[in-house]
Amino acid sequence: MLTIKKLSKSHAGKTLFQETDMVVNWGERVALVGPNGAGKSTLFRMILGEEDPDEGDIVLDEYGIVGYLPQEAGEPTDETVLEIAMGITPELAEALRVMRCAEQHETTHTEDYGHAMDVFNAAHGYQLEPKARKILKGLSFRESDLGRPAREMSGGWVMRAHLARLLVQEPDLLMLDEPTNHLDLMSLLWLRRYLKNYPGAILMISHDRDFMDELVETVYDIDDGQLVSYRGNYSQFLELKAQRFEQLQAAYRRQQKEIEHIREFIDRFRSVASKAGQVQSRIKQLERMSLIEKPKPMRKVFRFNFPQPQRSTQKVIELEKVDQSYGSSLVYHNLNVLVERGDRTVLVGPNGAGKSTLLKILAGIVPICAGKRTLGVSTRIGYFSQTRAENLNPDFTVLEEIMRCSDELREEDARSILGSFLFRRGDVSKRVRVLSGGEKSRLSLVKFLVDPPNLLLMDEPTTHLDLLSVEALVQALKHYQGTLVFISHDVHFIRSLAEKTLHVNQGVVTTYAGGYDYYLEKSGLLNNEDGGLTAP
Repeated sequence: MLTIKKLSKSHAGKTLFQETDMVVNWGERVALVGPNGAGKSTLFRMILGEEDPDEGDIVLDEYGIVGYLPQEAGEPTDETVLEIAMGITPELAEALRVMRCAEQHETTHTEDYGHAMDVFNAAHGYQLEPKARKILKGLSFRESDLGRPAREMSGGWVMRAHLARLLVQEPDLLMLDEPTNHLDLMSLLWLRRYLKNYPGAILMISHDRDFMDELVETVYDIDDGQLVSYRGNYSQFLELKAQRFEQLQAAYRRQQKEIEHIREFIDRFRSVASKAGQVQSRIKQLERMSLIEKPKPMRKVFRFNFPQPQRSTQKVIELEKVDQSYGSSLVYHNLNVLVERGDRTVLVGPNGAGKSTLLKILAGIVPICAGKRTLGVSTRIGYFSQTRAENLNPDFTVLEEIMRCSDELREEDARSILGSFLFRRGDVSKRVRVLSGGEKSRLSLVKFLVDPPNLLLMDEPTTHLDLLSVEALVQALKHYQGTLVFISHDVHFIRSLAEKTLHVNQGVVTTYAGGYDYYLEKSGLLNNEDGGLTAP
């Protein structure tokens, strides 16, 4: 399907790939992994022909069709959601217009109608719309959304429509760049199930560990300019990579020991005439030796003993008979929620169901229309959202912003924590004002960890994090002794932390006294994750 040979590529003075190879076979499920900036997106662009390699060849099967889902969609158009999903081209749109005119007994030329039918049949038109509707439903679109122009919808929903389009088209090689970024948990479960039965090959970049564990059978790791292949899913890759590092380290040490012995012999007998032949032999042996480079240490999850918050009362926060609406739109009526000390609660449900609104009600960010919100006597709330950066001082550097959180925090630890959340050496000296939205979000997250409140409310905290940073956050929150309520579509993150689940849908909150797997079992989603639809 895809063959890469002796590929080399440099960008901005940095060597991304050096004479490396890669193969994706027909029907294979492959993940491309590596730290931020390693060259994952660059490799995708080269495969798509948008960028040229410095050296080497990228060969796609001449009969194969490639489909690509980028991280962000382009500017939305007047196309409807259904038209996007059906892949309506201008030619097909004209054919449909001619056919509709004929069906409504409007004047059309016979030859125009015949040509329109040919175009329609070539596009498998009779199968196109039913299939598009089923896939859009799986991705949580409502029937009323299908006729809406894309320009009326958020970027996340437009991305879903483009994902649906790819699934309808069924390319032979499906290239996905962070496909789960814009999905809620229900849509993610559906997509995971659908892709398990997808007939083509899949090449993906993802920061969703569970998603890769469920789908992937081969992992290519970008490691020091090489594409290193590992058989298995992501968790198996981590084990195999650790084993490979140990093997390389042992081989390097053995070779260094051998070189040291040879050089000792040369230095000892260089001036001894009777040993001249043996000395020359050793010198040639060194010259012929293929040197093993010292393996670079694997990046590991940073573990730090974060300070623990003040102990709260048993009742941390309670909502009683709460009503909440936006204009004429009623979100909640007579809502009752109790959060107790030590709870680890995840909010799940479709997009637009009211999860973020519930989190904001708990945080006191939005005033309630009716009912009662009661805080425990010693409850101290910390609310983390992807866009909340008002608590950052724009004039401080990244390091100064963290250091001012705690008098007991050592600079060495602060730098290590920041490094775990993707702030590299020079980044810690940047002023907060020049940071991107994602960087500010990550910095706010670190501030919560070094000075945690006893009630932590988090909305999609893993956004903008790579896989190791997610794991660092998981480990930090596992040792957190306060109360946690969060929203996430990262299944690994949810599985690692949630001990209680609140399902939110159409203003109704259903409590499940267990974590993610318990919720799936009791809700029936284990047996029907995809709503009855799988790939043909």
